[in-house]
Amino acid sequence: MYTPKPEHKFTFGLWTVGNVGRDPFGAPVREGLSPVQLVHLLAEVGAYGVNFHDNDLVPIDATPAERDKIVAEFKKALDDTGIVVPMATTNLFYDPVFRDGAFTSNDPKVRAYALQKTMRAMDLGAELGAKVYVFWGGREGVESDATKNPVDAIKRMREALNFLCEYNLAQGYGYKFALEAKPNEPRSDIYFPTTGAMLGFIATLDHPEMVGVNPEVAHEHMAGLNFMHAVAQAWEAGKLFHIDLNDQKFNRYDQDFRFGAENIKAAFFLVKFLEDVGYDGSRHFDAHAYRTSDIEDVKAFALGCMRTYLILKEKARQFNEDEEIQALLAEINADDGSMDAFTGPYTADKAAALKAYTFDRTAMGKRGLPYEKLDQLVVELLLGVR
Repeated sequence: MYTPKPEHKFTFGLWTVGNVGRDPFGAPVREGLSPVQLVHLLAEVGAYGVNFHDNDLVPIDATPAERDKIVAEFKKALDDTGIVVPMATTNLFYDPVFRDGAFTSNDPKVRAYALQKTMRAMDLGAELGAKVYVFWGGREGVESDATKNPVDAIKRMREALNFLCEYNLAQGYGYKFALEAKPNEPRSDIYFPTTGAMLGFIATLDHPEMVGVNPEVAHEHMAGLNFMHAVAQAWEAGKLFHIDLNDQKFNRYDQDFRFGAENIKAAFFLVKFLEDVGYDGSRHFDAHAYRTSDIEDVKAFALGCMRTYLILKEKARQFNEDEEIQALLAEINADDGSMDAFTGPYTADKAAALKAYTFDRTAMGKRGLPYEKLDQLVVELLLGVR
């Protein structure tokens, strides 16, 4: 029941299982594996797909001949294993040239180079079959507001995305663009820090229908927010084009723990939401094994992400079929139809009737709701005693 299968659409980035355990205070602890080796590792643990930044696959200083050789070897590994590439993205944060951002840099040469690099990376992703293209602006921010006008930054970001949408159309790639929010790190403050901020920005673009979001658990939890609520807002707006699953202690630096490793109830409601609404995109794990792990433990980490999702998917099914839980929900959401005349679109008659209606505010305020009981049943379900 908890064995990953292709239809589950579980994906990992080359940068996730390929993480060598380096951190700001410590050197690498694991041997680096090639992209080909990582594809075979993911096939071994039962993943469906692999995603990548351009330079995860092709080094930034590779020659055209080196690039073609690397891509050919990668394609063979995909063919040999059946692993697919659903999503691609551009690394616009690692190289020193992006020290002040990419699309929002104060330097017009850097902004132009970022566009060039992204177009080439889009070419690479399309060559390998990707249909979703993620934009994470890891350096699009500031340490001091003295250094950059935020209105200029917004306009520069809009100009870049409008340009790249047109490139997408001109090339016939058919990409969906997914914007990924994060409040801070590595910059002190990153522009468009939340999924809601991204959704507001998308509405100002020339091709808003082409652009959605890629919300990430850790990024919303860094700001102390409810991730499932952000996902629900994106879904309701028709903008949930991709999703990054991991886990995170609230209000910490970006930890990218194994999915479900910290906040199991939050993970449950997220999985339940995705399954209940019928989300059919990739379940992408943007997470990293502990620095203490060796390669075998990295495999256990990857398998653990997928197993936890499937276990919580089964728990969601149990929730939906639990007679006591469903009876409580029916009681909570009971509707005698007396307000039907006031629902739906505005009309003058409806407004007048509603203004004239007499509500028993005291009686309404006395109604208790069995939310403690309901939440305890959820806890017991997750603890395996129901």
